[in-house]
Amino acid sequence: MNRIFGRGKAKGALPILCLFLFKVDSRTESIDKKIARLDAELVKYKDQMKKMRDGPSKNMVKQKAMRVLKQKRMYEGQRDNLMQQSFNMEQANYTIQSLKDTKTTVDAMKVGLKDMKKAYKNVKIDKIEDLQDQLEDMMEDASEIQEALGRSYGTPDIDEDDLEAELDALGDELLLDDDSSYLDEASTAPSIPEGLPGDKSTNRDGVLVDEFGLPQIPAT
Repeated sequence: MNRIFGRGKAKGALPILCLFLFKVDSRTESIDKKIARLDAELVKYKDQMKKMRDGPSKNMVKQKAMRVLKQKRMYEGQRDNLMQQSFNMEQANYTIQSLKDTKTTVDAMKVGLKDMKKAYKNVKIDKIEDLQDQLEDMMEDASEIQEALGRSYGTPDIDEDDLEAELDALGDELLLDDDSSYLDEASTAPSIPEGLPGDKSTNRDGVLVDEFGLPQIPAT
């Protein structure tokens, strides 16, 4: 590779290599076309030989076919050589491109590392910890303020014994409120008359009563 491109032209090696690769591929295609024409001639001579009898004429056609076959073998050798050269240059092209991609990746990583270092200089761990401590202190101060605002003041001092006595009395009053004996008295009271005056009905004991609930003596 150094003999072809030289050591001082590394930057232009890839374009030159691509140019040589294009030329080699073009020559290979040209040789393939020549081999195809020789194959067509060989087929023609072979068909002629099948139709001819043994003799001088057939031998002349055979000699022509042999010359064409030799040319074909020569072109095939050249084509194989060119194909090998093309393969080698493709491998070299791939290697150079891979190295360029690697260099690009490394350069990008260097730039990223440089930016990270620059950004890290603006971030101080001690300052972050101090900020966290200040936030925690402020939260505690806010809690104390809320507690102070909710504190009751101006409330008179009350004896706990008086509170207990009032609580016991309050219990008795609640028991009195639970007494339902008055409901029994209400159930025994006379029922409110229903219907129109002059109407008669019977009470719960089956006694005939008037509209005012007074017992009536049936006429005999």
